[in-house]
Amino acid sequence: MENEKLKIKGFTMIELLVVIAVLGILAVAVLAAINPIEQINRGKDTGSRSDSEQLIGAVDRYYTANGFYPWMVGATDPVVSTGWVAVGTGWDDSAGTDVLLKLSGTGTAEVKESFVNRITGAGYNTLFVYNGGAQGNSTYVCFAPKSANFVTEAATRCGGSLPADFPASACGNTTDCGTAGDCSCLP
Repeated sequence: MENEKLKIKGFTMIELLVVIAVLGILAVAVLAAINPIEQINRGKDTGSRSDSEQLIGAVDRYYTANGFYPWMVGATDPVVSTGWVAVGTGWDDSAGTDVLLKLSGTGTAEVKESFVNRITGAGYNTLFVYNGGAQGNSTYVCFAPKSANFVTEAATRCGGSLPADFPASACGNTTDCGTAGDCSCLP
């Protein structure tokens, strides 16, 4: 009688394997549902969007304080268009001064030098600035979206009614924004 009680108290090897298999299937289902690569890409896109907003804010503050854009030398400078320019690579004013230097601690301190180092560092999703140059045009900061959510959002914006000064080349862009699809642009 005592031997029978000992046998009843334990689990068999087959029962343990079934439980482990069920847990493994649940773990795979959860990983598939949250898609960690997509979550990482969404986080990177959110960071790029935040940095774009910060850069637009810095340009606006510079304009408010000085009466001209940071890619201009003075208020009478006729060169007001940026066209498409990658931030950190050749984004200079008409005198050849790096715009990011004018916006950072060595200039007006609209942004921190650590911000400039981050957005120009290797491996960062390049930001692109566009301003058409006409009176009242907005400054757009664009990037190539990596996550499906941001790709869909960019396509939806490009498929809708766009502001008159929106860079039309941001839609279906193959060179300026570094993507074969639509650029995600702010504002």
